[in-house]
Amino acid sequence: MSLRLRLFRGVMRHGMKPLLRRARGVGGAWAGLVAVSLLFPPPLGVGRRREVIGGVPCLRLTGGDGAAGPVLLWMHGGAHVAGSAFTHRAMVGRIIRATGGQAVLPNYRRAPEHPAPAGYDDGVRVLEALWAAGVAPGRIVLGGDSAGGGLAAALLAEAEARGKPPGGMVLLSPWADLTLAGASIRGNAAREALLPSERMSEMVGLIRGVLDPADPRLSPVFARWAGSCPALICVGTTEILLDDSLRLAEAMRQAGAQVDLVRQPGAPHVLAYLAPWVPEARAEIRRIAAFLRSL
Repeated sequence: MSLRLRLFRGVMRHGMKPLLRRARGVGGAWAGLVAVSLLFPPPLGVGRRREVIGGVPCLRLTGGDGAAGPVLLWMHGGAHVAGSAFTHRAMVGRIIRATGGQAVLPNYRRAPEHPAPAGYDDGVRVLEALWAAGVAPGRIVLGGDSAGGGLAAALLAEAEARGKPPGGMVLLSPWADLTLAGASIRGNAAREALLPSERMSEMVGLIRGVLDPADPRLSPVFARWAGSCPALICVGTTEILLDDSLRLAEAMRQAGAQVDLVRQPGAPHVLAYLAPWVPEARAEIRRIAAFLRSL
Protein backbone atom coordinates (compact mmCIF):
# COMPACT_ATOMS: atom_id res chain seq x y z
CA MET A 1 0.00 0.00 0.00
CA SER A 2 1.42 3.36 -1.03
CA LEU A 3 2.16 6.11 1.50
CA ARG A 4 -0.45 8.35 -0.13
CA LEU A 5 -3.14 5.70 0.21
CA ARG A 6 -2.21 5.22 3.87
CA LEU A 7 -2.54 8.97 4.41
CA PHE A 8 -5.95 9.14 2.73
CA ARG A 9 -7.15 6.14 4.72
CA GLY A 10 -6.08 7.89 7.88
CA VAL A 11 -7.94 11.07 6.97
CA MET A 12 -11.06 9.07 6.19
CA ARG A 13 -10.86 6.88 9.28
CA HIS A 14 -10.11 9.62 11.81
CA GLY A 15 -11.79 12.58 10.14
CA MET A 16 -14.58 11.77 7.72
CA LYS A 17 -15.94 8.57 9.30
CA PRO A 18 -16.53 10.21 12.73
CA LEU A 19 -18.29 13.09 10.99
CA LEU A 20 -20.58 10.71 9.12
CA ARG A 21 -21.21 8.82 12.36
CA ARG A 22 -22.37 12.00 14.13
CA ALA A 23 -24.06 13.82 11.25
CA ARG A 24 -27.74 14.61 11.64
CA GLY A 25 -29.98 13.92 8.65
CA VAL A 26 -28.44 13.94 5.18
CA GLY A 27 -27.00 17.46 5.20
CA GLY A 28 -23.66 16.30 6.54
CA ALA A 29 -23.30 13.67 3.83
CA TRP A 30 -24.09 16.23 1.15
CA ALA A 31 -21.67 18.83 2.50
CA GLY A 32 -18.89 16.30 2.94
CA LEU A 33 -19.24 14.86 -0.55
CA VAL A 34 -19.27 18.29 -2.20
CA ALA A 35 -16.25 19.40 -0.18
CA VAL A 36 -14.28 16.29 -1.08
CA SER A 37 -15.18 16.62 -4.75
CA LEU A 38 -13.55 20.04 -4.83
CA LEU A 39 -10.21 18.36 -4.07
CA PHE A 40 -10.49 16.39 -7.31
CA PRO A 41 -11.02 18.78 -10.24
CA PRO A 42 -12.12 17.30 -13.57
CA PRO A 43 -9.31 16.45 -16.00
CA LEU A 44 -8.41 18.58 -18.98
CA GLY A 45 -9.50 17.47 -22.42
CA VAL A 46 -12.98 16.27 -21.42
CA GLY A 47 -16.00 18.05 -22.86
CA ARG A 48 -18.98 18.73 -20.59
CA ARG A 49 -22.55 19.49 -21.60
CA ARG A 50 -25.77 19.63 -19.59
CA GLU A 51 -28.72 17.82 -21.17
CA VAL A 52 -32.16 16.57 -20.28
CA ILE A 53 -32.50 12.92 -21.29
CA GLY A 54 -35.80 11.17 -20.79
CA GLY A 55 -36.91 14.07 -18.63
CA VAL A 56 -33.92 13.62 -16.30
CA PRO A 57 -31.22 16.33 -15.96
CA CYS A 58 -27.89 14.82 -16.99
CA LEU A 59 -24.28 15.76 -17.57
CA ARG A 60 -22.66 14.38 -20.71
CA LEU A 61 -18.88 13.99 -20.71
CA THR A 62 -16.96 13.43 -23.93
CA GLY A 63 -13.37 12.31 -24.40
CA GLY A 64 -11.81 12.79 -27.84
CA ASP A 65 -14.52 12.94 -30.47
CA GLY A 66 -16.69 10.57 -28.40
CA ALA A 67 -18.04 8.94 -31.55
CA ALA A 68 -16.40 5.54 -31.56
CA GLY A 69 -16.24 4.53 -27.92
CA PRO A 70 -18.90 3.22 -25.57
CA VAL A 71 -21.61 5.32 -23.96
CA LEU A 72 -21.07 4.91 -20.24
CA LEU A 73 -24.29 5.45 -18.29
CA TRP A 74 -22.95 6.19 -14.82
CA MET A 75 -25.13 6.21 -11.71
CA HIS A 76 -23.31 8.25 -9.06
CA GLY A 77 -22.89 7.21 -5.44
CA GLY A 78 -23.98 8.97 -2.28
CA ALA A 79 -26.05 6.43 -0.31
CA HIS A 80 -29.17 7.29 -2.37
CA VAL A 81 -29.41 10.59 -0.46
CA ALA A 82 -26.45 12.66 -1.68
CA GLY A 83 -24.09 13.07 -4.63
CA SER A 84 -24.66 14.35 -8.14
CA ALA A 85 -23.12 14.49 -11.58
CA PHE A 86 -21.04 17.41 -10.23
CA THR A 87 -19.49 15.41 -7.37
CA HIS A 88 -18.57 12.53 -9.68
CA ARG A 89 -17.63 14.34 -12.89
CA ALA A 90 -13.89 14.17 -12.15
CA MET A 91 -13.69 10.41 -11.56
CA VAL A 92 -15.86 9.54 -14.55
CA GLY A 93 -14.10 12.17 -16.65
CA ARG A 94 -10.77 10.42 -16.10
CA ILE A 95 -12.28 7.16 -17.30
CA ILE A 96 -13.70 8.83 -20.40
CA ARG A 97 -10.49 10.66 -21.22
CA ALA A 98 -8.70 7.30 -21.22
CA THR A 99 -11.24 5.67 -23.55
CA GLY A 100 -12.19 8.45 -25.96
CA GLY A 101 -15.86 7.62 -25.50
CA GLN A 102 -18.59 9.45 -23.65
CA ALA A 103 -20.50 9.21 -20.39
CA VAL A 104 -23.96 10.25 -19.28
CA LEU A 105 -24.36 11.04 -15.57
CA PRO A 106 -28.02 11.40 -14.53
CA ASN A 107 -28.91 13.70 -11.66
CA TYR A 108 -31.48 11.18 -10.52
CA ARG A 109 -33.93 11.91 -7.71
CA ARG A 110 -32.71 11.07 -4.22
CA ALA A 111 -34.18 10.21 -0.84
CA PRO A 112 -35.57 11.23 1.56
CA GLU A 113 -37.53 13.71 -0.57
CA HIS A 114 -37.83 11.11 -3.32
CA PRO A 115 -37.57 7.60 -1.82
CA ALA A 116 -37.21 4.43 -3.85
CA PRO A 117 -37.89 3.57 -6.54
CA ALA A 118 -37.46 7.19 -7.77
CA GLY A 119 -33.73 6.91 -8.53
CA TYR A 120 -34.18 3.58 -10.26
CA ASP A 121 -37.11 4.92 -12.31
CA ASP A 122 -35.01 7.88 -13.46
CA GLY A 123 -32.25 5.51 -14.56
CA VAL A 124 -34.75 3.50 -16.58
CA ARG A 125 -36.05 6.70 -18.23
CA VAL A 126 -32.53 7.71 -19.29
CA LEU A 127 -31.82 4.21 -20.60
CA GLU A 128 -35.06 4.19 -22.60
CA ALA A 129 -34.28 7.63 -24.03
CA LEU A 130 -30.83 6.51 -25.18
CA TRP A 131 -32.39 3.51 -26.94
CA ALA A 132 -35.02 5.75 -28.53
CA ALA A 133 -32.29 8.12 -29.75
CA GLY A 134 -30.71 5.28 -31.69
CA VAL A 135 -27.92 4.28 -29.32
CA ALA A 136 -27.51 0.54 -29.79
CA PRO A 137 -27.98 -1.37 -26.50
CA GLY A 138 -24.65 -3.11 -27.02
CA ARG A 139 -22.84 0.23 -27.17
CA ILE A 140 -24.10 1.22 -23.73
CA VAL A 141 -22.07 0.26 -20.66
CA LEU A 142 -23.79 0.55 -17.29
CA GLY A 143 -21.65 1.80 -14.46
CA GLY A 144 -21.91 3.13 -10.95
CA ASP A 145 -20.26 3.45 -7.57
CA SER A 146 -21.59 2.67 -4.10
CA ALA A 147 -25.38 3.19 -4.10
CA GLY A 148 -25.14 4.08 -7.77
CA GLY A 149 -23.47 0.73 -8.36
CA GLY A 150 -26.54 -0.97 -6.95
CA LEU A 151 -28.75 1.09 -9.23
CA ALA A 152 -26.60 0.23 -12.25
CA ALA A 153 -26.85 -3.48 -11.45
CA ALA A 154 -30.62 -3.15 -11.10
CA LEU A 155 -30.74 -1.44 -14.50
CA LEU A 156 -28.80 -4.34 -16.00
CA ALA A 157 -31.46 -6.78 -14.79
CA GLU A 158 -34.15 -4.56 -16.33
CA ALA A 159 -32.33 -4.26 -19.66
CA GLU A 160 -31.82 -8.03 -19.79
CA ALA A 161 -35.49 -8.62 -19.06
CA ARG A 162 -36.38 -6.41 -22.04
CA GLY A 163 -34.00 -8.23 -24.34
CA LYS A 164 -31.72 -5.19 -24.68
CA PRO A 165 -28.58 -6.12 -22.75
CA PRO A 166 -25.78 -3.55 -22.60
CA GLY A 167 -22.26 -4.18 -23.78
CA GLY A 168 -20.87 -4.40 -20.26
CA MET A 169 -21.04 -3.16 -16.69
CA VAL A 170 -18.56 -1.49 -14.30
CA LEU A 171 -19.29 -1.40 -10.57
CA LEU A 172 -17.15 0.21 -7.87
CA SER A 173 -17.89 -0.85 -4.29
CA PRO A 174 -21.58 -1.37 -5.07
CA TRP A 175 -24.23 -1.24 -2.35
CA ALA A 176 -26.28 -4.09 -3.72
CA ASP A 177 -28.18 -5.43 -0.70
CA LEU A 178 -30.27 -3.08 1.43
CA THR A 179 -31.35 -5.97 3.65
CA LEU A 180 -27.82 -5.63 5.09
CA ALA A 181 -27.39 -9.41 5.08
CA GLY A 182 -23.73 -9.35 4.05
CA ALA A 183 -21.41 -10.64 6.76
CA SER A 184 -18.90 -7.87 6.06
CA ILE A 185 -21.37 -5.24 7.33
CA ARG A 186 -20.44 -6.46 10.79
CA GLY A 187 -17.17 -8.27 10.13
CA ASN A 188 -15.45 -5.25 8.58
CA ALA A 189 -17.11 -2.58 10.74
CA ALA A 190 -13.91 -1.79 12.64
CA ARG A 191 -11.65 -1.94 9.57
CA GLU A 192 -13.87 0.13 7.23
CA ALA A 193 -12.18 3.48 6.53
CA LEU A 194 -15.23 5.59 5.66
CA LEU A 195 -18.74 4.20 6.18
CA PRO A 196 -20.10 3.85 9.74
CA SER A 197 -21.86 0.50 9.80
CA GLU A 198 -24.06 1.48 12.73
CA ARG A 199 -25.93 4.00 10.56
CA MET A 200 -26.73 1.68 7.67
CA SER A 201 -30.16 0.64 8.99
CA GLU A 202 -31.07 4.29 9.48
CA MET A 203 -30.16 5.02 5.88
CA VAL A 204 -32.26 2.12 4.62
CA GLY A 205 -35.23 3.62 6.46
CA LEU A 206 -34.77 6.91 4.63
CA ILE A 207 -34.34 5.26 1.24
CA ARG A 208 -36.78 2.37 0.93
CA GLY A 209 -40.09 4.22 0.71
CA VAL A 210 -42.84 1.63 0.19
CA LEU A 211 -40.45 -1.03 -1.14
CA ASP A 212 -39.28 -4.09 0.70
CA PRO A 213 -35.49 -3.77 1.13
CA ALA A 214 -35.19 -7.09 -0.74
CA ASP A 215 -36.87 -5.64 -3.84
CA PRO A 216 -34.39 -6.14 -6.72
CA ARG A 217 -34.73 -2.48 -7.66
CA LEU A 218 -33.03 -1.69 -4.35
CA SER A 219 -31.09 -4.90 -3.79
CA PRO A 220 -29.96 -6.38 -7.12
CA VAL A 221 -28.28 -9.31 -5.40
CA PHE A 222 -31.81 -10.77 -5.52
CA ALA A 223 -32.41 -9.96 -9.21
CA ARG A 224 -32.85 -12.52 -11.96
CA TRP A 225 -29.86 -12.44 -14.27
CA ALA A 226 -29.46 -13.55 -17.86
CA GLY A 227 -25.66 -13.47 -17.90
CA SER A 228 -25.76 -11.31 -20.99
CA CYS A 229 -22.69 -9.10 -20.64
CA PRO A 230 -19.23 -9.04 -19.06
CA ALA A 231 -18.78 -7.10 -15.84
CA LEU A 232 -15.94 -5.55 -13.85
CA ILE A 233 -16.47 -5.18 -10.10
CA CYS A 234 -13.86 -3.47 -7.91
CA VAL A 235 -13.97 -3.41 -4.11
CA GLY A 236 -11.64 -3.07 -1.14
CA THR A 237 -11.05 -6.02 1.16
CA THR A 238 -11.77 -4.02 4.32
CA GLU A 239 -15.04 -2.45 3.18
CA ILE A 240 -18.29 -3.18 4.96
CA LEU A 241 -19.83 -3.63 1.49
CA LEU A 242 -17.29 -6.28 0.45
CA ASP A 243 -19.85 -9.09 0.61
CA ASP A 244 -22.27 -7.15 -1.59
CA SER A 245 -19.68 -7.34 -4.37
CA LEU A 246 -18.84 -10.99 -3.69
CA ARG A 247 -22.48 -12.10 -3.67
CA LEU A 248 -23.41 -10.03 -6.71
CA ALA A 249 -20.46 -11.42 -8.69
CA GLU A 250 -21.37 -14.98 -7.72
CA ALA A 251 -25.04 -14.53 -8.69
CA MET A 252 -24.06 -13.13 -12.09
CA ARG A 253 -21.54 -15.91 -12.67
CA GLN A 254 -24.17 -18.51 -11.84
CA ALA A 255 -26.25 -16.98 -14.64
CA GLY A 256 -23.35 -17.38 -17.06
CA ALA A 257 -21.85 -13.88 -17.02
CA GLN A 258 -18.12 -13.28 -17.24
CA VAL A 259 -17.28 -11.27 -14.11
CA ASP A 260 -13.86 -9.85 -13.29
CA LEU A 261 -13.92 -9.29 -9.53
CA VAL A 262 -10.97 -7.21 -8.30
CA ARG A 263 -10.37 -7.18 -4.53
CA GLN A 264 -7.89 -4.45 -3.61
CA PRO A 265 -6.19 -5.13 -0.25
CA GLY A 266 -7.02 -2.38 2.23
CA ALA A 267 -8.56 -0.07 -0.34
CA PRO A 268 -11.17 2.39 0.95
CA HIS A 269 -14.69 2.76 -0.41
CA VAL A 270 -14.66 3.66 -4.15
CA LEU A 271 -10.89 3.73 -4.49
CA ALA A 272 -10.98 5.25 -8.00
CA TYR A 273 -12.40 8.48 -6.57
CA LEU A 274 -8.94 9.25 -5.14
CA ALA A 275 -7.27 9.66 -8.54
CA PRO A 276 -5.06 11.51 -9.34
CA TRP A 277 -3.56 11.76 -5.87
CA VAL A 278 -3.24 8.04 -5.10
CA PRO A 279 -1.31 5.64 -7.38
CA GLU A 280 -3.61 2.69 -6.62
CA ALA A 281 -6.58 4.84 -7.67
CA ARG A 282 -4.87 5.78 -10.93
CA ALA A 283 -4.23 2.09 -11.58
CA GLU A 284 -7.92 1.36 -11.03
CA ILE A 285 -8.88 4.05 -13.56
CA ARG A 286 -6.54 2.39 -16.06
CA ARG A 287 -8.08 -1.02 -15.29
CA ILE A 288 -11.58 0.33 -15.94
CA ALA A 289 -10.48 2.01 -19.17
CA ALA A 290 -8.83 -1.20 -20.39
CA PHE A 291 -12.02 -3.13 -19.63
CA LEU A 292 -14.09 -0.63 -21.62
CA ARG A 293 -11.70 -0.77 -24.55
CA SER A 294 -11.93 -4.57 -24.57
CA LEU A 295 -15.69 -4.60 -25.12
